[in-house]
Order: sequence, then C-alpha cells, then structure tokens
Amino acid sequence: MAPASQLFPVGATLEETLRAWAASDSSRSVIVGAVLALAHAGTTVSRLAARGPLAGELGADTGARNADGDSQKALDVAANTIVLDALKNTAVAYYASEEEDAILTLNAGGNLAIAVDPLDGSSNIDINAAIGTIFSILPVSAAGATASFLRPSSEQLAAGYFIYGAHTALMLTLGEGVDLYVLDPDTETFRLSKRGVRIDAAIREYAINASNNRHWSAQIRSFIEDCVAGDDGPRVKNFNMRWVACVIGEAHRILTRGGIYLYPADRRAGYENGRLRLLYEAAPLAMLVEQAGGAATDGIERILDKIPAELHQRTPLVFGSPPLVELVRQHHLDPSFAREVAPLFQQRGLFSS
Repeated sequence: MAPASQLFPVGATLEETLRAWAASDSSRSVIVGAVLALAHAGTTVSRLAARGPLAGELGADTGARNADGDSQKALDVAANTIVLDALKNTAVAYYASEEEDAILTLNAGGNLAIAVDPLDGSSNIDINAAIGTIFSILPVSAAGATASFLRPSSEQLAAGYFIYGAHTALMLTLGEGVDLYVLDPDTETFRLSKRGVRIDAAIREYAINASNNRHWSAQIRSFIEDCVAGDDGPRVKNFNMRWVACVIGEAHRILTRGGIYLYPADRRAGYENGRLRLLYEAAPLAMLVEQAGGAATDGIERILDKIPAELHQRTPLVFGSPPLVELVRQHHLDPSFAREVAPLFQQRGLFSS
C-alpha cells in the first residue's frame, strides 16, 4: 500500500494524512494521537522560540544539569515540560527524555513508549540558529518500562523531528518513507510540503566539527583528509564543509539535499563512545535517514541494529548518502585505506583505542 501522504495533494494537513494512514488499521490510531500531540507541542515550542529575547533569557543556564551532565538552558526545561504535558492525554505509557533522569510513567494502560530530545542545539538559542525536537515512538513491552526502550532500534514504530528555523518543519516517518510538513503560522497547522523525501547520493558536502581533528583516531582523519584534498585527492572531487552545531539542522540539510554527517568518538574524556544519545537522537535519525534511502552507522555498525544498554547511552554517529557512509566504514575495515601520517592533521582516527 502506498503511504497515506500519496493520497493527498501538497498542502493537506498532517491530521488528514495521518487519519487516512490509520483508516485501514485501527491499531494505528494511537500513533496518530501521539504524533498529533507532538505536533501540538512542536507548535508551542516554535511559538516560544520565535519570541526570542522577548520571552526572556531562553538560552540562559538554569544552574541545573540533565542526566548526561549537560547544563540545562531555560528553553531545554520549557520544551521538556511542553512535550510532556502534550503527551499526558495520549496512549503513551512511558516517556524517556534527555532532560529526565529516569523513565516517567504517563498512562499505565497505554501501549506506546516515546523517547525525546526536547531541544537539540541549545547552544544555538541565543544566536538565532537552528534548534529542534527529536522523537522516537516505540511499542510498549510486556516486560515493562525499561524493556520498552532498551530494545533493538529497528523496532521503532515512527520517528521524526521538528526544526525551528526560518520556518518550522516536521520531518516524519511512519515506516513507509519520509514526508515533510511545514507549519503554517497563520493557522498553526502542519501542512504537507513534500512527499517521499529522498537523500541525494551525489551531493559532495560533509559536516563535522573540525576543531576536534587532533582528537580523532586514524580512520576519520583519513576520510576527512580525502574530502579536504578535493580534486587532488583519491576522491577526485571537491567537497564543501558545513557545521551548524545542531544535529537536527545537519539532518535537515542532508535529508533535503544529501551529504554526510559525522560525530565520531574521540580521545577526549567523556567522548570515548561518541556524544549523541542512541535512544533519542541516533535511533530516530537513523530511521528517518534509512527511510529516505540513506545510511546511518556508528562508523562501522548499522545504528538500527544497535540495542541501548542504558537509557542515556551514547554512540558515534555517521549518516547520510550511502556511498559516503560506506566509505567511512571502509576506512575502518579495509587496510588499503591506511596511509602514512598526513601533514594536515599529523595523526588519524575515529574510535579511540
């Protein structure tokens, strides 16, 4: 069966497309309710973020730290409360968030579990750059709250993100491809903007925080060095570099026009296993990327094959156009990619030894 969005013209509302998707299977109605609640939350966060300094010091540190030890901004806390409140009257039994130390029970009789990063890109708040909200929807496990989240990432029912930028958009997958919705500010309604989003495999752009190059291990250094070498290097192509310090911003660009994103593990304390969270950042982004024809790994292993061992587990993350993601894997596994020390970076690598 074709995705429900194919039944509607561009401009159809999110609710129209979701209701059509659920019409043939009543069990899907609970997912519809959860996504619509998240869309309401996304609209509220968008409205708050759009007020900027008029809403107070949204980028100010609260003095508190989340479960991962990151300092919490005022908008981090506000976004978490907004999402949590929106889900309380849905079929969501369990709620896991970057901003919560433990799993929260919302509706004990519910049959969904939702993992959320309520506000990605906190450092961008004060400079009016891209920020967003990521979510993953999972079925409840008969074994309880913890088992509902610590399961194969491939068992997600749906995933998506809201990006709050020049306009507010929702990138959504229900496991049948990826659709893009845009928030109409006049009606505060998400409307279908593009059906069947696909990642362009030909775009030559990479996104990585190059200021950390001295901490990388050999494989990532050699891959990036090949990109930097352009026409004169083994790729025989010129590449552009992008970095917006918000994984949703990077994902939105790649889903829109292709390229590759890398956030590897490195030698710094606390970064040995990467920095992004598997459950509520890497896994939902991996589902979106794969549904759009891309690939997502930790440098070697497919993200959707990974099983979180703990709620806030971190992972390296590489995603984007399949040929580029595969090149990163080859740099790790194929000895022919090993080279002498490069003058640009002096030494090389992705995973610390």
